[in-house]
Amino acid sequence: MTVTIRSATAADLGACDEICLRTGWSGEDATAYYTDPALLGQVYARPYLLLPEGIGFVAEDAAGVAGYVLGTPDTRRFEEACERHWWPALRARHRDPGTSSPVGLSPDDRLHALIHRPVPAPEEVIADFPAHLHIDLLPRLQGSGTGRVLIERFLGRLEAAGVPGVHLGVGRANERAVGFYRHLGFTTLLERPDALVLGHRLG
Repeated sequence: MTVTIRSATAADLGACDEICLRTGWSGEDATAYYTDPALLGQVYARPYLLLPEGIGFVAEDAAGVAGYVLGTPDTRRFEEACERHWWPALRARHRDPGTSSPVGLSPDDRLHALIHRPVPAPEEVIADFPAHLHIDLLPRLQGSGTGRVLIERFLGRLEAAGVPGVHLGVGRANERAVGFYRHLGFTTLLERPDALVLGHRLG
């Protein structure tokens, strides 16, 4: 199997939306859980492809784009860009559920809450790990080594820009992903009841 790694572009929007949905439930297919299948991509993929503060790479095989790593070198700057240029249009299209607590909310409304009240990255994390990333692979590329190559390409881009560290969030339930990140040298920065924040120093 030949897999090509290349820079992500706006032409990859549809493919990244699909990947985001098909891996959006702790690494499993989230299609059955969302009444709006576009929501996950709108929150976790599209802004990195369309805002200049985002960067990313995609993995493409003979059948098309089947994986991505998306993120930003500067989380605070990216958050500010989203507040100015990304969230307002989504807020106009999606109602505010009125609370940020996930208790009692549907998966759609949890994302609606995030759109209306995005949670900023903790200052104690971005002080040393200012970049962040998201990585997802369709099942046909999982376990192929493609994830490692995507991460290495992304980290190389950050190192070339002089970024000191990168962080990411991962659900505790996604044990396969947690093991993957730890194998690549990520360590725990913060522990939450249902999620971990992991970090990797660069340079």
